[in-house]
Amino acid sequence: MPASQPDGAEPALHRSIGPVQLFAYTLGGMLGAGIYGLVGRAAGELGSAVWLGFIVAMVAALLTGLSYASLGSRHPRAGGAAYVTQRAFARPLLTWVVGLAVMASGLTSVATQSRVVAENLLRLLGAEAVAPLILALGFLLLIAGVVLRGIQESMWMNLVCTAVEAAGLLLVIAVGAPYWGSADLFETPSPDGIGLSFLMTGAILTFFAFIGFEDTLNVAEEAKDPRRTLPIGIIAAMLAATALYIAVAITAVSVVPWRELAAAPGPLAEVMARAAPWFPGWGYVAITIFAVSNTALLNYVTASRLLLGMARQGLMPAACARIHPTRRTPHIATLALLPILVALVLAGNIGQLAAATVLLLLAVFTVVNLALLTLQRRDGPVPGGFEVPQFVPALGALVCGSLLVNRLMTGDWRAPALAGGLLVLILLAYAIWRPKAQDLEGPEPADNTARVG
Repeated sequence: MPASQPDGAEPALHRSIGPVQLFAYTLGGMLGAGIYGLVGRAAGELGSAVWLGFIVAMVAALLTGLSYASLGSRHPRAGGAAYVTQRAFARPLLTWVVGLAVMASGLTSVATQSRVVAENLLRLLGAEAVAPLILALGFLLLIAGVVLRGIQESMWMNLVCTAVEAAGLLLVIAVGAPYWGSADLFETPSPDGIGLSFLMTGAILTFFAFIGFEDTLNVAEEAKDPRRTLPIGIIAAMLAATALYIAVAITAVSVVPWRELAAAPGPLAEVMARAAPWFPGWGYVAITIFAVSNTALLNYVTASRLLLGMARQGLMPAACARIHPTRRTPHIATLALLPILVALVLAGNIGQLAAATVLLLLAVFTVVNLALLTLQRRDGPVPGGFEVPQFVPALGALVCGSLLVNRLMTGDWRAPALAGGLLVLILLAYAIWRPKAQDLEGPEPADNTARVG
């Protein structure tokens, strides 16, 4: 249990996350980003060279990942992207848009994953007649309870789910390894072969398999020695995820021809059915439940810490900045999000809304990279912090901006239209409420999170 606060002291978040937990937390966010279904979609676009798409995406995402690692080392505060945006630019409107864009992405993800968990659980139990809505709401309450209970409970749940996710991928690699060498790993659907356009397509498609660093930045205030452990956690998780993705991609196209893989409703389940017919069909349904549950948990934790950080900045009601004196969790912020999540679950299929908020994340990543560039030029290096050369955030902003423009110009119009509509609503809410943000320039605010352990 977290140590109690001295009489009269303001309760603080529980600084208890160690390096292994932080690594698992970041890796869990990445593995839960859709690899179990993404490899099929990627095969349809990239052919047998799907593994190359993951490499290109990792290089592109690593630039932003390094920026997040540096920002977390410089300013380990709840609020994540919203905190560093306000600190760098002192523009409340920009901070408001960034914070609500990230929060909207997290909340739509939690609601979507709650329904997916319910549907898969009913399928696993053979109880399709039961209304999935009831089970989805029950799962949502369970996740909320874990987040309210404490950060250590959230970390242990994440550790279990991440271990199951990783074990599922390692199992695919193990049973499919004998098939390696049976496919041409450079065969693509494009008549032009592997060129710049092909690599851009691969980067766009697989980029979001590497975006767990936003979740990590939001729990930096609860990490032990974040200046050291947060950069290690982000970079190590990105490298581990890349190794898993490449091995899984090579295995998948080696066992199942890429055209058939692209058409399979469950790509990795199809790989297992062919390479290991002895593996029970319900196995990957169970693994999916763990993977999706993990994504929901991490996004709920992120949204609650983001709301806490924005409340501290004066951009959200002050009550949301309160921390429970015993559990040391942002209990008001966590509970305030619950009715919104219930409404999203009741709304039914919000897949297009989720796609729109993910699109907004590219704009957020662009701003965050520019925020680091601004802080580097204005504040200089931070003693003991993890520093990266200025070309890293500059290139990171360029890559994210380019991916955003490409998506707006070449993709389906519905997600950009919804993203634009959501942006208008965010701006309208700001115009109505007119929150007054604190000026965060100057010295870093005193860190009132007492060290534990």
